[in-house]
Amino acid sequence: MEFFLALQQHEFLQNALLGGLLASIGCGLMGTYVVVKRISYLAGGIAHTVLGGMGIAYYFQQSTFIGALLAALLAALLIGWVKLTWRQNEDTLIGALWAIGMATGIVFISQTPGYNVDLMSYLFGNILMVPRQELYWMLALDAVIALVVLLFYKQLQAVTFDEEFARLRGVPVTGIYLLLLCMVALTVVLLIQVVGLILVIALLTLPAAIAMQYVGRLHQIMWLSIGLGIFFTSGGLGLAYAPDLPAGATIILLAGAVYVLSTLLLTLKRWLAFPQ
Repeated sequence: MEFFLALQQHEFLQNALLGGLLASIGCGLMGTYVVVKRISYLAGGIAHTVLGGMGIAYYFQQSTFIGALLAALLAALLIGWVKLTWRQNEDTLIGALWAIGMATGIVFISQTPGYNVDLMSYLFGNILMVPRQELYWMLALDAVIALVVLLFYKQLQAVTFDEEFARLRGVPVTGIYLLLLCMVALTVVLLIQVVGLILVIALLTLPAAIAMQYVGRLHQIMWLSIGLGIFFTSGGLGLAYAPDLPAGATIILLAGAVYVLSTLLLTLKRWLAFPQ
């Protein structure tokens, strides 16, 4: 109740709630592809190289949001190229990009004149500090992601489930795959302010993973993932407000608790139906 009363009075809480809602849309759409195609480690590589772009942008006194966006897209193309070209050493190379990106960001941030940035807000997010202007950027990114999913739904579905079959059907697999990673990159940028770079993969994957336990069609997983994302972000904000807990971490703990509980209940249900 304290949270709902404060929500009516404070604009920063309203912005936080809207930010969580907008992040949940991109999260539900692209998280479904990430989980179904099992490319969480690629998404993790993209997420952690973003700090490099944010650090460089901060050093040159430019928008960190734009820096994150450009770095995420560049990382998606690089990681996609590594995945398609260097299959034998892809884990090592993606891990190297991951580490280099984070190290670059930390170095540039530390060398910024008048250094006073809270690095923890980049790593763990600060949804309560989302400015109104950034909400417009998030809305624009959501619109781009939704439009791409709408226009290329069948191609993305084909590449997600069976690349070889898609190639035989004439789908430009390489281009669609790189497009998918670029859309994942946009979603990562959406989630950075909400839960930070460290926890971004959890919020990207947990709603879709829970949704897959109950529905099987791709579009159904997307819709349920969006709903779960909204529940986790708004619920996490509410739970974190009164005891003054870190909002990003609380959101992830709520999502993780629901995932564990859902998995246990489904396992128990199967065991009761088919006892050994």
